[in-house]
Amino acid sequence: MQSEVMFAGFGGQGILLCGKILAHAALNKGLEVAWIPSYGPEMRGGTAYCTVVISDKLIGSPIIKNPRHLVAMNRPSLEKFAPTVKPGGVILINSSLIPVRSGRSDVDELVVAVSEIANELGSIKAANIVALGAFVARSKIVEYDLLIEAVKEEFAGKEKLIPLEMKALEQGRLAADKKN
Repeated sequence: MQSEVMFAGFGGQGILLCGKILAHAALNKGLEVAWIPSYGPEMRGGTAYCTVVISDKLIGSPIIKNPRHLVAMNRPSLEKFAPTVKPGGVILINSSLIPVRSGRSDVDELVVAVSEIANELGSIKAANIVALGAFVARSKIVEYDLLIEAVKEEFAGKEKLIPLEMKALEQGRLAADKKN
């Protein structure tokens, strides 16, 4: 079984890091993984997105036009990529920055105020981890325990951030459990 995820938003929102952590979690499970980052020349504020392909078989091509899932952290990303998501997938919408919905009735739309949750935790920089936690909890693309371990491994060099990132993951998971 192959699943594709697109993470998209503004540069500086930790979009590429989300994809990297998800890819790491899938690798820890022994799955085949492709992680393809893409961003404009702007470091902050420009569009950034990445795709993660996870499979239990060899991946024929890491290039995807129609991902199974989308994590949209800003409105331009939602408007550009939501129409391309395969029916039955999950679309996570950061409702802190996106006042509209996908307009899709054939997907599982997960609406989470990830930026607000991160601010309540004390750092807007944790918004990407809140979104990642919510997405994985809803999609079940990898086991949640594998995600926790991948986040700990990613932040091992910055141990003082691990408690915040664990809280961000948990708040994301709790948000995903709520009905929209």
